[in-house]
Amino acid sequence: MQTADIWNKLYLHGAKITAILALILCFSGAQAQKHQQLSWVKKNNPNYDNRRLTYGFLIGIHSTAYQVKYSDAFVTQSFDTVYAVEPKWSPGFALGFIVNYRLDELWDLRLTPQVAFYEHKLRYLYTDDTPTDEQTVETTMVEFPVLIKFKSERRENLRMYMIGGVKPAIEASGKKDIENVTTTLEVTSANLSLDIGFGLDIYYPLFKFSPEIRFSRGMLNVLDNRTNKYGQPLDRLNTNTITVYLLFQ
Repeated sequence: MQTADIWNKLYLHGAKITAILALILCFSGAQAQKHQQLSWVKKNNPNYDNRRLTYGFLIGIHSTAYQVKYSDAFVTQSFDTVYAVEPKWSPGFALGFIVNYRLDELWDLRLTPQVAFYEHKLRYLYTDDTPTDEQTVETTMVEFPVLIKFKSERRENLRMYMIGGVKPAIEASGKKDIENVTTTLEVTSANLSLDIGFGLDIYYPLFKFSPEIRFSRGMLNVLDNRTNKYGQPLDRLNTNTITVYLLFQ
């Protein structure tokens, strides 16, 4: 029952985040539509999509949390005081570059190397009088998303698109060499995620602006140390991330 309750909380929280991000994207689209109506006779940057290779930069704001799978040892007598391990959603941000290669009229290949700053939190709840224990894992990841972009036809200065691909990542810092691994939750220094999202290209006279929402699901088990008190109740940790990207090209 506790596991179901945790999943329900995560689902509701994720739904709220998704709704907020969708409102941001809709607002950007509404503003672009208003701009388009005011200048419907003018098509900004009409030859932009004829370029084979384009560059830019991005800013990302994300919310992330672990997905927890308990170990078999969690139900044994050795863990009779551990009531639950609850993940918490935490904010972060990313900065990166865009390299976009035009495959044809509707398809692009996109590389977006970036540095992302994450903060993952787990709350350990106990059945006795032991205070709630919260473990915070801060990581700086160098990420290399390889994405395929499918675009709709351009209508004046607007163009919708869907995007998806894989995102390898490796930790930039070497904190494991200096931390006491027996008293903290330890995670691996690499991850691989599947990304999928959608966005809106808005053409301006000198550049293209694209608000984008992307969902990222970590495929690797990032739990490293299972021998201390924080790792023993767990079998798997996977990352879930929702990101709003602002892209400028």
